[in-house]
Amino acid sequence: MSSVAFHTLGCKVNHYETEAIWQLFKENGYDRTDFEKQSDVYVINTCTVTNTGDKKSRQVIRRAIRQNPDAVICVTGCYAQTSPAEIMAIPGVDIVVGTQERTKMLDYIEQYKTERQPINAVGNIMKNRVYEELDVPAFTDRTRASLKIQEGCNNFCTFCIIPWARGLMRSRDPEEVVHQAQQLVDAGYLEIVLTGIHTGGYGEDLKDYNLAQLLRDIESKVKGLKRLRISSIEASQLTDEVIDVLRDSNIVVRHLHIPIQSGSNTVLKRMRRKYTMEFFANRLDRLREALPDLAITSDVIVGFPGETEEEFMETFNFIRDQRFSELHVFPYSKRTGTPAARMDNQVDEEIKNERVHRLITLNDQLAAQYASRFEGEVLEIIPEEKYKLDPGSNLYEGYTDNYLKVVIPGTEDLIGKLVRVKITKAGYPYNEGQFVRVLENAEIQLV
Repeated sequence: MSSVAFHTLGCKVNHYETEAIWQLFKENGYDRTDFEKQSDVYVINTCTVTNTGDKKSRQVIRRAIRQNPDAVICVTGCYAQTSPAEIMAIPGVDIVVGTQERTKMLDYIEQYKTERQPINAVGNIMKNRVYEELDVPAFTDRTRASLKIQEGCNNFCTFCIIPWARGLMRSRDPEEVVHQAQQLVDAGYLEIVLTGIHTGGYGEDLKDYNLAQLLRDIESKVKGLKRLRISSIEASQLTDEVIDVLRDSNIVVRHLHIPIQSGSNTVLKRMRRKYTMEFFANRLDRLREALPDLAITSDVIVGFPGETEEEFMETFNFIRDQRFSELHVFPYSKRTGTPAARMDNQVDEEIKNERVHRLITLNDQLAAQYASRFEGEVLEIIPEEKYKLDPGSNLYEGYTDNYLKVVIPGTEDLIGKLVRVKITKAGYPYNEGQFVRVLENAEIQLV
């Protein structure tokens, strides 16, 4: 029996796809081994979102080759799609597959074993208009399941290489989404996270069907699902219809991740983002009317080319005034091949870092303020694992529907269940809670 080992770099979508590729190997009788051990096949799923992503990908590829020079080395993912020649040039790489036709990976391995010639199977992603079905009936880690609903992006923001790595927007067939969601619930998952490269754009390429309808269909057709989360959605995709669905739904959680990237209209224009701050503020107002306790998390890029202190302060003040509940703050980093990397007025690293720190300090205050609203309240969490900071204790951690991380004393059998907890001490990044009780299936329906 042959063995396969995986290493995944980058985002949630990559992790989802690695699981899907593992299903294909599993169906063909492979055993899965640890990446640090000897294996017959190594699959490296690469990332190219930054130049550092490329570099890390190359390091991992070389590590696999050193591990077992006789193994079949198979490289896939975004870096494989954008720079196949660079990867083929690494001595020891046998097969390069981009971000499509991964279902053929096993055929390529058989072909390589007979012909012993390196295979470059990367095609032109920009010509692809069809969503590649990759099913994941269950995940190696057990509590939250991702469900990929679309691929690609049409936005071409000036800092981003991803459309070249993933191609243009393609939505997954709604019936497939519902079918796979039911499979995941039947496998024991209570929460599903809808994910994709540009998740909120779902349906833009479908006739008379959109994200709001998909959310409604999942809620009405998937039996036993307790929580539905959208991994990320652009402000422009938060239509009144989507907001109505969120307000009326019993399973869509009170948490949205809405990337802002900058709070300055002039910077947004240079980024080629398709909204103004006025529009963004209006969407947030509408959302909060519909869902008063909604957690809104976001991504911010600091030090985009030409960002002045005034532009940075516009971002800072907007985030402060809009009370985001948590931020992911990134210093701008040049990505070769994007328009922003060629722009004049690149911001000095020291200035970038200083601005990053100011935003992180603001984030810590906002996140603690948001959490403090729930002190003394009873919320529901799905414990995921032992408390990372003290794995030897009897403490477990999980998320509430509005994305507060809560730590409670408990036992192993709580993992993956829906548990009522009382927030005894609010804080950030952790809240302390006490166990109230496990919700049984019959009760969950009534809540």
